[in-house]
Amino acid sequence: MSQPAITNIQSDSNFEARVQRGAENALNCMGVAATDRLFILTDYERGAIARRVAAAALDRHAAVSVHFLEHYGKRPLTSFPESLRQDLQQFHPTVTFYIATTRPGEIGFRIPLLPFLTQELRVRHGHMPGIDERLMAEGMCADYDQVYEITNKVYEIVRQAERIHVTSAKGSDLSATFHKHWKWIPCHGRYHEQGQWGNLPEGEVFTAPADVNGVVVCDVLGDFFSARYGVLKHPVRITIKNGYATEVTSEDTAVAKELRDYLFSVPNGNRVGEFAIGTLISLKQPVGNLLQDEKIPGLHIAFGNPYPEYTGADWDARIHVDVVPTTCTIEVDGRLIMRDGEFCL
Repeated sequence: MSQPAITNIQSDSNFEARVQRGAENALNCMGVAATDRLFILTDYERGAIARRVAAAALDRHAAVSVHFLEHYGKRPLTSFPESLRQDLQQFHPTVTFYIATTRPGEIGFRIPLLPFLTQELRVRHGHMPGIDERLMAEGMCADYDQVYEITNKVYEIVRQAERIHVTSAKGSDLSATFHKHWKWIPCHGRYHEQGQWGNLPEGEVFTAPADVNGVVVCDVLGDFFSARYGVLKHPVRITIKNGYATEVTSEDTAVAKELRDYLFSVPNGNRVGEFAIGTLISLKQPVGNLLQDEKIPGLHIAFGNPYPEYTGADWDARIHVDVVPTTCTIEVDGRLIMRDGEFCL
C-alpha cells in the first residue's frame, strides 16, 4: 500500500516544482531585475500564486508590494477604484502584475486599468486574470524563446493580411478582412521595455478586424463564462454577419441564452473586436480556462472591446468576451499556415 503514496508525493513534488518554475518564468517574461519595483494586484483566492511571484522577485532583490482587490471595495469591482489609482501612483512601480480570479462585470475595471498602467505609469505589465496553479504549471512553463520565435513568424505573415479564412473540425467557417491602418499586435511573452504588457501565459497575435462573416463553433468562452463553465459540454455556435454576432445557439440552451444576453447588453457588445491566432505550440487541448486556452494554436475571436489604444480601432465597448474554436485550419490570403491545429509555416 505504500507505493501509491510515494507516487503521489513524487507527483505533488513535480507539480510544485513546475508551479515555481512558472512563477520564475513570469518574472523572466517581464525582465524583472534588482532595480525593479513590483506592484502585485491579487485577490484572496489567488494570493498563494501572488506570494510565490513576490517571493521570487524578492530573491532577485526587487522591491515588492502586494495588494488585494478586496481591500478596494466589494467585488465585483466594476470601475477603477480611486484608492487603487493613488496606491499605484505613490508606489511608482516599474512592473505590475494582475493575478486574480475573474468576476462578472469586472471587465469594466480591467479595461481602463491597462492603459493607466502602460500609458500613464509606463510600467511593464503581466496580466493574469483567471490564472490558477494548473496554468502556472502548464502554459507558464513553456519555452518562451520558442514562443517568441513562433509568434513573430506568424506576425510577419498576418500583419499585412487582407483576408483570412478559418475552418474547424466542429464546423467553424468564417472569413475576416482587415483595415490597412489597424495594427496587429504580437504577444510573444517578452516584455522588457516600459509600456509593454501581455496576458500570461502568453502566445498570440491579434488585431481588430474590419469585417467578419460566417460561423464560429466554440468549446471555451471567455470572461466570467470561463470559470463558470470550463470546457463546454455542448459547443456554442455563433453566426456572424458584417462583423456582428446575430445568432447564438447550443444544445445547452441556457448557456447560449446567457451568452447572447450578455453580448447584447451593451452597445457594440456583439461586434467582433478581436481576431487572433494562438501561438503557444506546447498546448494541445483546452483545459477550460480562457487565459491559457486562447493561446492554443488556432483561432480565437472576441466580441466587444477592440483594445483601441493598441490596435487603432475607432470604436469601443464595455465588455470583451473571447470564444475559442478548436482544431482549426487557417489560410492567410490563400496561403495555408495551419492545418487541423498544426502550424505549417
